[in-house]
Amino acid sequence: MRIVTDFPHRIVEHPDRGVMMPDGVRLSARTWMPVDAEARPVPAILEFLPYRKRDDTAARDAVTHPWFAGHGYACLRVDMRGNGESEGLMTDEYTDQEWADAVSVIEWAASQPWCNGKVGMMGISWGGFNALQVAALSPPALKAVITLCSTVDRYGDDIHYKGGCLLGENFGWATTMLSLSSRPPDPALVGDKWRDMWMNRLERLPDLASLWLTHQTRDAYWKRGSVGEDFAALRAPVLAIGGWHDGYRNTPAQLVGNGVVAAKAIVGPWIHKYPHLAEPAPAIGFLQEAKRWWDRWLKNEDTGVDADPAMRLWLMDSVRPAPWLPERPGRWIAEAEWPSPAIAERRYALTDFGLTATPGALDRLVSSPQVCGAATGEYFPADSGPELPGDQRGDDALSTCFDTVPLRNPVDIVGAPRLTLRLSADRPQANVVVRLCAVHPDGASELITWGALNLCQRNSREFPEALIPGEPITVEVALDQCAFRLPAGHRLRVALSTAYWPMLWPSPQAAALRLSAAELALPVRPAAARDEWAFDEPEGAKPQATEELRPANCIKSVRRDVATGETTTIIDADYGELRDSDHGLVGGATCRESWTIRPDDPLSAAVDIDWTQTGGRDDWRWSTTVNATMRCDQKSFHLTARVEARLGEENVFSHNFRSSLPRRHL
Repeated sequence: MRIVTDFPHRIVEHPDRGVMMPDGVRLSARTWMPVDAEARPVPAILEFLPYRKRDDTAARDAVTHPWFAGHGYACLRVDMRGNGESEGLMTDEYTDQEWADAVSVIEWAASQPWCNGKVGMMGISWGGFNALQVAALSPPALKAVITLCSTVDRYGDDIHYKGGCLLGENFGWATTMLSLSSRPPDPALVGDKWRDMWMNRLERLPDLASLWLTHQTRDAYWKRGSVGEDFAALRAPVLAIGGWHDGYRNTPAQLVGNGVVAAKAIVGPWIHKYPHLAEPAPAIGFLQEAKRWWDRWLKNEDTGVDADPAMRLWLMDSVRPAPWLPERPGRWIAEAEWPSPAIAERRYALTDFGLTATPGALDRLVSSPQVCGAATGEYFPADSGPELPGDQRGDDALSTCFDTVPLRNPVDIVGAPRLTLRLSADRPQANVVVRLCAVHPDGASELITWGALNLCQRNSREFPEALIPGEPITVEVALDQCAFRLPAGHRLRVALSTAYWPMLWPSPQAAALRLSAAELALPVRPAAARDEWAFDEPEGAKPQATEELRPANCIKSVRRDVATGETTTIIDADYGELRDSDHGLVGGATCRESWTIRPDDPLSAAVDIDWTQTGGRDDWRWSTTVNATMRCDQKSFHLTARVEARLGEENVFSHNFRSSLPRRHL
């Protein structure tokens, strides 16, 4: 990244500007803006998050928001209520209160003497979600949005459920939020009331894991905040950005393909990070691209964004599968409209002889050991570590696979493949998982994309129906969006399984599926000869100055008991510890996850997650721990969590959560 220190505008930063809500709650905002903004008002850019601006996002904020401010914007990084130095309490994600607060912040910013009355909203992940949700409320001053790594469907395309199957990340992220929310505010900003604020938060921590697991179908809870329910409500222009190595691959195509006003999309090879900071390479000049968007919609300048292609996508070359890739070779392709008329579906039949261009007989059984899925990687990789899918051969051996012959010519797969299946099940509930893989000449298997379906939701995500064992049904499984070049000499593989641990929680009983017909619809684009688009190289402002007290490190391992076949996936993540060189605040964290299952027993599924947070400055030191577990039997899920907080060596708080929740066709 090229570091920029000379900007068109000199800027001033405020570490803690108070924004009062209508109910008297004070939100804390870190702001950057031109020093002469009151004399020459500028547009405002809001990023509104539960992740603390004082430490969590400080590193990326330092290189991002001063850059925008230096180019004539007022940037507001606001901690949501109940987080960081903001007062109040947070009870869940994407609440009415969260949206009302965001609207109030927008109205407040637009009314300030340093603002020209126009506001943009930007964010990644949670901030990308609420940027879309707030845009759907149409506050008058909100004129444009940039959403990154987000979703339009909170039930079907978030960290909770996929194809109606329960994602392991539903429990994993709930536990992460329990840990993140347990930390105190900084006394240097809030003064002596810091301890009362901390205790108030600790005493009212929400049990998100149980709450989210209470809603096992696409009910009103999930529809609320899913902007895909009414795309027409999004009246502000939207720039949607995603990454092929992120969990949220489908949103850019959904927004651009459903008539959202002036929507444009960019999808690169990245993990769950801003694309000027993300890997695998190549990163892009995201700040310059965002400036073009803001200049057009907040300053009414002709920057050419209206003429940009609807979709700009990194077409990934095939590479050796590995759990981490610092670089992903390929090329930028561009589609003027989406869906693209240049992309056509190529049909393949699944037959007893493999994956063929012509139909044939099919009579195959799909019944996987519960340990299938060890090579899947993380749902949304967020760190430069062993989080990407590895060689799929181990999982392929536990799946039912269908291969083409080696390709004579390369094939550019661009879009969302679909698989139609005619099958019967031997249990009243069963999952089917579909992986699309590129098989190298030496047999290495590289994951292209995947999808899953809870067969009880074959007709409705909201109203599941038990399967009738032995009764044939026809279902369609949608795979995630992708852009991938399958080289000549490789084979295309469809791998089917009934288990995918630890990505998906298993069915209550081991299931077997009998296939009698199946067809793959593969979106194929004419082969790109060269780059069809180019981006600037990444830029950023001066990085945050920190002192490393403990380096970060992540180790992922799989342990197998040769006597029982029991498999345990262990993730030991040390996020290190840093001291901010400006204000002296120290912050660090560690997490250990253990995901265990036996090949012959879905009810043996178990997960244990332990988080530790540490922080403080000088002689003020605190720590919090969270220990959480999830188990199941045939009828229920069983969850526990314990939260402890310490001030120095003194235990100042502890609380236990415990719940048992009935399984509903899950």
